[in-house]
Amino acid sequence: MTKEEYLALAGSRYDELEALKQHDNFYDYEKGLVDILQELGREYLMHSLNESSTSTDRRKKKLSPDLEK
Repeated sequence: MTKEEYLALAGSRYDELEALKQHDNFYDYEKGLVDILQELGREYLMHSLNESSTSTDRRKKKLSPDLEK
């Protein structure tokens, strides 16, 4: 994932972050913030895993004989 792609992903959550200011107490604000940031992290992780799993070598990996014990 490039920096621009990440910034676009984070930018898509900006309105949700701004909407948190409407909460009356800190607990609701913090819970909303944690939920948004966890979802953002999950999306980043899924994108990163999808990029790394697109290798052209899809053969099953075999352990060397001395590691199979």
